[in-house]
Amino acid sequence: MITRIDILNRIKEIYDIESERLWMDSPDTEVLRHKTHKKLFGIIMTVSNDKVGLDGDGYTDVMNVKCEPERVCFLSHQPGFAPAYHMNKKHWISIIINGTAPDALVYELIDNSYKMTEQAVKRK
Repeated sequence: MITRIDILNRIKEIYDIESERLWMDSPDTEVLRHKTHKKLFGIIMTVSNDKVGLDGDGYTDVMNVKCEPERVCFLSHQPGFAPAYHMNKKHWISIIINGTAPDALVYELIDNSYKMTEQAVKRK
């Protein structure tokens, strides 16, 4: 079963990126941004189970990643996924980090999110 630590270690190993904890009132929230242009490609946070459709009063880790809208639509109805918590639900998906989503798919989605956000948005 993949864990938050596994994900963060892999991102460090492949992209040489360490998570950032930006909010003192939310110390379990870790933001993952590109080194050069600081564009967000992932965020890991601990949320109450009800926020992602899980039963029980507990909490679980989720990771939001950017994804193609058609894939978001499909995945949001699959075990281990939920509509993006606290993000644009058309372009982002929440991966529930509890072992339900296949590890290989989790890593593929992280890599895809990194690639989709690789180029900084140029504004005129």
